Amino acid sequence: GHFSLADEIPKLFREANILYWSNSLLQLMYAFIDHCIASSTEYLSFKIPHVHFINAGLALFYSQHGSKAPAKAGSKAGSSCAGYLVEELIKGRHNEFVKFIHNMDSNPLLDYDNYRYKVALFFAFTRHVQYIKTGGLGFISDY
Repeated sequence: GHFSLADEIPKLFREANILYWSNSLLQLMYAFIDHCIASSTEYLSFKIPHVHFINAGLALFYSQHGSKAPAKAGSKAGSSCAGYLVEELIKGRHNEFVKFIHNMDSNPLLDYDNYRYKVALFFAFTRHVQYIKTGGLGFISDY
């Protein structure tokens, strides 16, 4: 089932806005890491994971009220008739989804012996940095 257009468009705008802010928070965290590395006198003895959120955009389609003629200056634009969240295609994976951290708990969901456990620890670290750097106003809660 689909939502009505009046219900769907605000949900799509919210989702696109969340992706925008999530990317910003992730970049804030990497800027923090880069600053710490640059100001350190010690050699970094481990690799830092480099992750990113998918690129996405909101595509809205408008009708021209059935007219094929070009719009006249000062005339109102048509009304929206459809909206889509257009997302980057991730190649090479076979629909594999991994939940690293639940939004209500900072501990990794993966077992210690899972090869992705270090990435889950990294996500826990990012949540902490984001919380501190935003003064408690925001962090990515769900990885």
